[in-house]
Amino acid sequence: MQLTHVGMCVTDLERSTRFYVEALGFTEGRRMSFADESTATLLAVDGLDLELVYLDRDGFRLELLGFRNPTVTTDGTPRRMDAVGLTHLSVRVADPDAVTARIVQHGGSVQWDREVTFSGARGLMALDPDGNRIELIEWRSR
Repeated sequence: MQLTHVGMCVTDLERSTRFYVEALGFTEGRRMSFADESTATLLAVDGLDLELVYLDRDGFRLELLGFRNPTVTTDGTPRRMDAVGLTHLSVRVADPDAVTARIVQHGGSVQWDREVTFSGARGLMALDPDGNRIELIEWRSR
């Protein structure tokens, strides 16, 4: 068995690709499109028309799913941390201020009211343009 990726549905594939590449340093890998019955069956999405992009960083692969059909739905609020399912992406950062500035510059936001300190290192919660949570943990070399 081999873990290959984690998938995340987004409302705007190009915007999210730019965000993860320019704000968080991922590199864009392969792009693929699917509008076939086999993929629709596998994903349980009738009438599927999907474009996806694989993003890579530090040996981790994030798959962004951009549905052209059906229309992606969202209520605009971040997923609760105590809701069943994947809750957030966590990133170690050397300079939280620089990373949070890039996040805001590229359409995300920072939940400043949740900033904490662990043993002298900062912890912050940010949101991508779709409201997906990104945990930033300051990494200090010892």
